[in-house]
Amino acid sequence: MTTHAVTLDVPTPLYNCLKQRADKANRPVEAEFLDLLTAAIPASDELPSDLVAAISPLALLDDESLWRAARSSLASEAAAGLQDLHDKQQREGLTEGEAQTLTALVREYERAMLIRAQAAALLKQRGHDVSELLARR
Repeated sequence: MTTHAVTLDVPTPLYNCLKQRADKANRPVEAEFLDLLTAAIPASDELPSDLVAAISPLALLDDESLWRAARSSLASEAAAGLQDLHDKQQREGLTEGEAQTLTALVREYERAMLIRAQAAALLKQRGHDVSELLARR
């Protein structure tokens, strides 16, 4: 990937906030800025093919199956691992292996949330009241 150097004048409060985050994660400030930009500007409006494959079959499910999908959650073991690694990242930083594990767990979490959201959207399109799902987080 080609990169470009950019010089920015950043307000002190924003810089200090990102500097603190970087220090906690044992990362350079530039990495925090890049993560912030990456999160703010999605690379594409299209979903990766594996996520499309995960949600495409939902449209074929009956309402009962969609309700199950909309109420599903990340496995408790994966959720606990995600929380533990996130806490460690904030406290002291992660090893390369731990960072890779965290990335995989975040991806698994995002996939689960996408499936839940798509199932809820389909239920709403079918005329169901999905307000109970909004209270579940």
